[in-house]
Amino acid sequence: MLKSTQYLSKVTLQREKIDSFEDYPFCLDVVRNLDFLDFHPKVTFIIGDNGTGKSTLLEAIAIKYGFNPEGGSKNFNFSTHASHSNLHQFVKLTKGYKTPKDGFFLRAESYFNVASEVDSLGEIVNAYGGISLHEQSHGESFLALLLHRLKGRGLYMLDEPEAALSPNSQMAMLYRINQLVNKDSQFIIATHSPILMAYPEAQIYILRQDGIHTIEYTDTEHYQTTKNFLNDHETMLDHLFDGENGDADDLESSS
Repeated sequence: MLKSTQYLSKVTLQREKIDSFEDYPFCLDVVRNLDFLDFHPKVTFIIGDNGTGKSTLLEAIAIKYGFNPEGGSKNFNFSTHASHSNLHQFVKLTKGYKTPKDGFFLRAESYFNVASEVDSLGEIVNAYGGISLHEQSHGESFLALLLHRLKGRGLYMLDEPEAALSPNSQMAMLYRINQLVNKDSQFIIATHSPILMAYPEAQIYILRQDGIHTIEYTDTEHYQTTKNFLNDHETMLDHLFDGENGDADDLESSS
């Protein structure tokens, strides 16, 4: 029954086409360790430390599916700066038997460019709530997109959408994701947010140097670190600030 809404079921790396895993983006942990990933028919999260390649992987999947590299729908074809990798040329997508009626690729880092393109198209602003995205705060414009532009029966790829959202807004986003899932939508999301990745029954993939693993929500560092901090923030801060000579490497090793 769930398979009926699975617009995208798998991404496979065509490793035989890659000459060397020493060059970018093939040197990234996610590419070195990738054979294939199966996607959940509702929500799939891709998580991992900065630099592991989760955004690069999501970008490649989105471009291969036909989305504009800087974000937007399949109808967007603008380009302000060609910064995407060529990884999309080396991946194969396995699609479901149903075709989505809607779709969107949201990238936090290039959302300003998408907002500018929406403004340049004039009447399309109405599909985003009727107010220029540039006339709203970053977080308000993100929510406007979620509430007004995403219609359902769609495939939505979101890259770190929590970047502009307060905790309350992230919970509002969870609510909206659930609404859209109940309207036969599928999400693939790269995130650091322990709030977003709490979505029930979601598939969570964590990218590590030793491979790509499935992980339970409560086993993620995002959940455990946040929980420990909120339960005893004073002790955590004492440990964090212990010794003025500590540096970022100490913090990384203690987390």
